[in-house]
Amino acid sequence: MHRRLIAPGALAAVLLLAIPASAATPSPGAPGIGDPYYPSYGNGGYDVSHYDLRLTYRPATDELQGTATLLARTTQDLSRFDLDFLLDVSEVRVNGVKADFTTSGEHELVVTPKTPLAKGTAVTVVVRYSGVPSAKSAYGFTTWHRTSDGAVAADEPEAAWWWFPSNDHPSDKATYDVSVAVPDGTQVISNGTLQSTSSRLGWTRWNWRETKPQATYLATLAVGKFDITTHTSEGGVPVVNAYSRGLGDNDGAARASVERTGELVDWLSGYFGPYPFDSAGGYVPDTTTGYALETQTRVYYSPKQFANGSNTSVVVHELAHQWYGDSVSLKGWKDIWLNEGFARYAQWLWSEHEGEGTTRELADYVYASHPAGDPFWTVKPGDPGPDHQFDAAVYDRGALAVQALREAVGDDAFFRILKGWPQEHAYGNASVADFQKYAEQVSGKPLAALFDTWLFQPSRPSAPAARAASLTTAPAAPARPRSWKKIEATNGVHGTHGTHDAHGTHDAHGTHDAHGTHDAHGTHAD
Repeated sequence: MHRRLIAPGALAAVLLLAIPASAATPSPGAPGIGDPYYPSYGNGGYDVSHYDLRLTYRPATDELQGTATLLARTTQDLSRFDLDFLLDVSEVRVNGVKADFTTSGEHELVVTPKTPLAKGTAVTVVVRYSGVPSAKSAYGFTTWHRTSDGAVAADEPEAAWWWFPSNDHPSDKATYDVSVAVPDGTQVISNGTLQSTSSRLGWTRWNWRETKPQATYLATLAVGKFDITTHTSEGGVPVVNAYSRGLGDNDGAARASVERTGELVDWLSGYFGPYPFDSAGGYVPDTTTGYALETQTRVYYSPKQFANGSNTSVVVHELAHQWYGDSVSLKGWKDIWLNEGFARYAQWLWSEHEGEGTTRELADYVYASHPAGDPFWTVKPGDPGPDHQFDAAVYDRGALAVQALREAVGDDAFFRILKGWPQEHAYGNASVADFQKYAEQVSGKPLAALFDTWLFQPSRPSAPAARAASLTTAPAAPARPRSWKKIEATNGVHGTHGTHDAHGTHDAHGTHDAHGTHDAHGTHAD
């Protein structure tokens, strides 16, 4: 052993250097996770791994009481941290010790633990709360939907604030246990699998569990009087569907569509690989909204999706999201093309399967329907901005980009990409840049120019860029494919005439606008 003599001054310097960085002064976690589209959404300083929600809900008065237990780990030395939440909080505990709390801004619950938390610490946060969700709003809107016999929480990009405290951004995914007590005779629908029900003193408690990571906006809660159906797909996927008893004239068409979920999950598995979750299904409450949402394993459908009859196309769209959007979630909201472009393309594949128009015919029709001066082409699907995040161009131009990729790399590579991508990033998050890199890796072709042309240029690509051979020889006005009306019906709320900004809303004309309310006149598929 060799010893070195160190002068006193040098020793002090060494000791200072030896102090770990974590011993630095703890600082507050950021009140936003850093997404430029929604600067105040999500929070910094920690990562949640599990939500345990134990709730009691009274449909007649819309009163919700709850205890939320969050399991998390700190990502910095924390003096305090934020949760996204709107209801009234009575107590917060951090690692079993009461913490101070206050509110800030439109939807921030600010928690100050009794002692600071070192980076890398496992943290258990318990929040006791109550309130009337329909009485709460942020940025002038609400995403909590009252129904004749209960309520529904399902919206994008935000819905959690009205029923549980969270780190509300898709980049922080977690598993869930959702336990809700309601009056006997009322049902509760949520994500994953139903673990059990139990009744006592006029109340029934429903216990749902989602064991795969789930983004907060994909967590859903529906309380009401439902007819619940269960079966198993030919491929072995358990299916749970639920229909409000108040659907009226839309009941038959809703069932004729949603009851095909098992068949469609199996069909999509042929393109996207094994279904990524433990159950599938959907529910149709008696809301007046006009949209559908890919809430994980249990899709939300508005009755208006079926006002003109059955529509398997919208079911295909939402089920495609289970791979593209739910299992593989976006890193940031600018990556929305990875969700909507591929879910729309799944509808095109279904159209071809049904003999109602091939993917090429649909691509030709969409391309020809929007001349060079159409504002449609000014939307950049690869980074549309919050005002156009759910514009029809993200869906339709987004699907055109998928078709352009197929033409560029050939069917063999294309379908390997389509199936391999959800497995490459299963249960994680990814960006458009990640997808381009993966597509280049699988195809062996440089694709930067193609991605730039179709996803990032605010102009109409030339016909050769759209497809070197076909579009240049296609008729000036291609015939409208038979499937188009049903595909277009899933635009509605996220349509071409409206915008969506940082406050996440839907207006009366079927588009996302700045006020976050859902009107009865639009339809869309998120």
